[in-house]
Amino acid sequence: MDDTVTVEKLTLAIKNSIDKNDKNMEMEEEQAHMLARHVLNFFGYSDRIIDNILEPEDRDAFYMLEDAGLLTTEREETTLYDGREWRIHYWLFRRDRIVEMMESGPVRVSEEADSESAIYDELPDDIWRRSE
Repeated sequence: MDDTVTVEKLTLAIKNSIDKNDKNMEMEEEQAHMLARHVLNFFGYSDRIIDNILEPEDRDAFYMLEDAGLLTTEREETTLYDGREWRIHYWLFRRDRIVEMMESGPVRVSEEADSESAIYDELPDDIWRRSE
């Protein structure tokens, strides 16, 4: 499988991960597509970007995707010429998680509902009849 993160792949991963993380919230396909395009505009062909290029509202979106498991952070420390320590923060794609979320398919809420409603399968048919 090609491991290039495309808009379509990231859209599917975003939609599936957001829908699974918060069962009360479903992300519209168009919203997921817009978010995927927005994020990919920062990354381009790279897997890693530096955090200080982000505006606060962009960073909020990145934190949401980090909560969904699609992005992660790392930091690098370096010593400057004058002896001070300098930290550089990066955002990285979690390709493994993106692929996992792409392949996981639609939200599994219906499966949970099916298992909860299975109790009704065990009831006898006459329980559903009205008594007169």
